[in-house]
Amino acid sequence: MTKYRKIFFILVMSLLLLSSLPREVAGQQHQANRILVVDQKGSGSFRTVQSSIDAIPENNQQPTTIYIKKGVYQEKILLPKNKPYVSFIGEHQYETVLTYDDTNASSGSTTNSSSTMIRANDFYAENMTFQNTAGREAGQAVALYVSGDRAIFKRVRVLGYQDTLYATGTGRQYYENCYIEGTVDFIFGSATAVFKKAEIKSLGNGYITAASTSETQKYGYVFIDSTLKKGTAGTQSVYLGRPWRPHSAVTFLHTKMEDHIKSVGWHNWNNPDNERTARYKEYGSTGAGSSVINRVKWSNILTKNEANQITVQAVLGGTDGWNPEKR
Repeated sequence: MTKYRKIFFILVMSLLLLSSLPREVAGQQHQANRILVVDQKGSGSFRTVQSSIDAIPENNQQPTTIYIKKGVYQEKILLPKNKPYVSFIGEHQYETVLTYDDTNASSGSTTNSSSTMIRANDFYAENMTFQNTAGREAGQAVALYVSGDRAIFKRVRVLGYQDTLYATGTGRQYYENCYIEGTVDFIFGSATAVFKKAEIKSLGNGYITAASTSETQKYGYVFIDSTLKKGTAGTQSVYLGRPWRPHSAVTFLHTKMEDHIKSVGWHNWNNPDNERTARYKEYGSTGAGSSVINRVKWSNILTKNEANQITVQAVLGGTDGWNPEKR
């Protein structure tokens, strides 16, 4: 990148980040966007992603962009709760890779196995890959853990096998044009999250979702205009989801489903009581795995009117009117 292109990039990112802040926060900003460049080859201010995060002051109120150049960054990454308004921007979606290989067994818990952990609010990521390389037989091994509110991911890849994406907490999350792969329960947790135009690939027999939505949440995981890819899974070998907690909520709208999806659709996690409380919904999907004729009777096939009311804004807007599609 030439000197002038770097200057242009910094100016553009500053304007984008400032425009994305909530109105009450943006009005308080008097500082320019902080830009931190990470390059493991030494051309940036930092060689590791974590060292750039460590340089951000606690209780940060200044929008901060961490621009991560191409490379495989094998490190455990934590963005703590007291460092909000941070963005990760990758130089290349496939060649900017944040990765580690911890597992539930090696780290002491599923949460601690996370390669990258995002606990802060108002986080944004674009154009990069989050990965856990522990392998197919490693058991629970999280690539990306997210628990902050108002988290946005665009054009990112999340790679792993079991428990790939831990989308949890009580906050709201938005994934647009993202690629997520795995085997068992590979999108799981308690967050309210929308996946729009996402590609979800199954790498083996198992379950796509394991939501632990609370009873008080209206929505859990909502997939809109997405694609469920067969990958290396067998025909009729993958469930749309199973309830990690009784009130698990998952909705698929206008999603293309290939023939790896089981005709029954959903699993009760070997507990018939979950059939009375789980909230599993579908509408308008297509493809060999989309037929609802043999779906379990305790799931819900929406009407057109009901489906039309489930929009990104309806799910994620909240009391602050947050609209991640404008970012």
